[in-house]
Amino acid sequence: MAGYEILAYDYPVLGAFLTALWVFLWVLWIFLLFRVVVDIFRDDGLSGWAKAAWLVFVVVLPFLGVFVYVVARGRGMGSREAHHVEAQREEVDRYIRKTAGTDGSRQVDDLARLSEIRARGDISDEEFRRAKEKILH
Repeated sequence: MAGYEILAYDYPVLGAFLTALWVFLWVLWIFLLFRVVVDIFRDDGLSGWAKAAWLVFVVVLPFLGVFVYVVARGRGMGSREAHHVEAQREEVDRYIRKTAGTDGSRQVDDLARLSEIRARGDISDEEFRRAKEKILH
């Protein structure tokens, strides 16, 4: 056992806490950086040159660029994100309605009414067949 032995008390609890805090802040900043870059590309109000300028500013001077972007355009970031989420939700709802066949429930109702009319004898079998083809196509 010649030499220096490292013990747990060589790294105090406060040092471990501060290291964890710095790691947390670093990860938080990386997420903010990516969010700013996504917001730059998502904003339809900016021209291509303005997007390029903001992107260069954020990439070349990341800490200052992100800070200035959040101060200058931070209020719009929330509204753009909300608009994007709403558009995605509408798209998912439209897909679910299309896949589940919500439009088909109207067809089912029309076919049921048509069947009742034929059962009463108000239309012939041939008229029923033609009307059914119209509903289904």
